[in-house]
Amino acid sequence: MRTHRIAVIPGDGIGVDVTRAAWEVVAKAGAAEGAGFEGTWFDWSCETYLATGRMMPEGGIETLRGFDAILLGAVGWPAKVPDSVSLHGLLLPIRKAFVQYANIRPHRLLPGVSGPLKAQNFDILCIRENTEGEYSGAGGRVHQGTRDEVAVETSIFTRTGVERILRFGFEQARMRRKKLASVTKSNAQKYSMTFWDEVTDQLAGEYSDVDVTRYHIDAMAARMVIAPESLDVVVASNLFGDILTDLGAAIQGGLGFAASANINPDRSAPSMFEPVHGSAPDIAHQGIANPMAAIWSGAMMLEHLGEGAAASRVMAALEATTAAGIGATPGRDRTDAITKAVLGNLGV
Repeated sequence: MRTHRIAVIPGDGIGVDVTRAAWEVVAKAGAAEGAGFEGTWFDWSCETYLATGRMMPEGGIETLRGFDAILLGAVGWPAKVPDSVSLHGLLLPIRKAFVQYANIRPHRLLPGVSGPLKAQNFDILCIRENTEGEYSGAGGRVHQGTRDEVAVETSIFTRTGVERILRFGFEQARMRRKKLASVTKSNAQKYSMTFWDEVTDQLAGEYSDVDVTRYHIDAMAARMVIAPESLDVVVASNLFGDILTDLGAAIQGGLGFAASANINPDRSAPSMFEPVHGSAPDIAHQGIANPMAAIWSGAMMLEHLGEGAAASRVMAALEATTAAGIGATPGRDRTDAITKAVLGNLGV
């Protein structure tokens, strides 16, 4: 039996429940296709920070490096630890240390799920640059607390970073419907975003089989609402991609269905898979969180690990579950009931 070693970080709030659900489904689907999963669970969270002063222990990155993949639940508990501390103490260091520069988020309606739009037949794959751009962390503050206080946050766009995420997007488009939308704001940001547009045009010459369209971020936000079915692969910077993917989550029925993958494409380090709904402290420990996004993220992990048959089995089970009305309506079904239904639909 093939065995994959997975680092499991449930994190905070509902992350614990949805990660447990995803793990059950991944393990059962994998076993059905001859694959085993060895999970090592790490209690790294805001509670860890409160107890130790660190979101993860010193050497945490090197500990994770030996695994085949990372399954993350959710991180954050703003009432206890500022989001800027929890984010920069765990999630962002992992993404950067393991060069997980491609953040992938699929957006489509599962059967039986009602989105807020009239459109039903959309299938958008958003590719977000994940390690630099507006979230590079370059900047600072001076004269704090005075009338002369200054805050500077500098976006960093390198040719290496921009080219590799665009090339990744082109390759994804080739495997889908051969349409790529590149998103910038080059009419207002005349240096970084114009640079991004130039690299897009340069690479387009290498991918003549892909239809390329350049959009400004505001126009793309409108298009995702008015005509989502017209989009295939969308590539954007760290900030713009962050915003567009939450919009995508909304049109696919809510954050409870929003899966994601943080990919290291050359596989020199583990990739990380996570739902994007956050820890939701207001409903934590109530057993009512929708585990669909975490399970879908688990399916993306299976695909990345070469377990395509198991991934297809999980997606089919998710679709059968929502088609039967279970988990399709936010807040109606409990976490355990949804998980049980998905496990039952795996066909094992």
